[in-house]
Amino acid sequence: MKKLFAFIALFGMLSMGATLNTFAQEQEEQADTAVMEQAIAPQEETTPPSLLDAAEGEGSLHKEIKRLFIEGGAQFMGIVLLALILGLAIAIERIIYLNLATTNTNKLLQKIEEALEEGGIEAAKEVCRDTRGPVASIFYQGLDRFDEGIEMAEKSIISYGGVQMGLLEKNLSWISLFIAIAPMLGFMGTVVGMIIAFDNIERAGNVSATLVAGGIKVALITTITGLIVAIILQIFYNYILSKIDNLTNQMEDASISLVDLLVKYNLKNK
Repeated sequence: MKKLFAFIALFGMLSMGATLNTFAQEQEEQADTAVMEQAIAPQEETTPPSLLDAAEGEGSLHKEIKRLFIEGGAQFMGIVLLALILGLAIAIERIIYLNLATTNTNKLLQKIEEALEEGGIEAAKEVCRDTRGPVASIFYQGLDRFDEGIEMAEKSIISYGGVQMGLLEKNLSWISLFIAIAPMLGFMGTVVGMIIAFDNIERAGNVSATLVAGGIKVALITTITGLIVAIILQIFYNYILSKIDNLTNQMEDASISLVDLLVKYNLKNK
């Protein structure tokens, strides 16, 4: 949990820094635009208009995003944005953990086989202690129970493999929760926007486009924001699941190979 909170805090600081940087860039762009307009004013006939359009387009994009966020309603847009930040923080933490957990199993098995031939079980356990990742931890548990028999070593590998699977899948339920919550919050904003629209109609006593447009606009902005957040988190979620499946297959194959090595070692030392 400490790592999770650290990643969330880091991500929040980066987001705030990016916002401040964007604001500063907008101020600089406005100042630069004013200077350019003053300098270009006498030569408007000879200046290519595409350069001015590009400069205006960069600044207008940030302004448009801010405008949509404000018009969508801070109470809903803020919660959806918080779900995105928390979901991305957990996803990034899981991706880093899974990348660190990835091990070259073939190379590890080769080292263990050499260690068994040269120094026995203790040398093989030392190789596992010096190797990072869940596969090495599973191997260590199996080697540690070798004195109790091959069957006990195999059971230990299977049991500890389940423990490592739980560690790999840690906090995934939170990402799935944010994936489900984000569109729900968007739909809630939709309902609130429609209520606002009908409330305005009731107060005015007649139906006009201007009265309905505001509420419908809030509804559509919150809905699309929630869907975008859910799509982004779903992509990260599926990527993490694919990494876990890959690691699981590696652990299962490597565990079978380790049991075979222990059987051979046991036959040689009988």
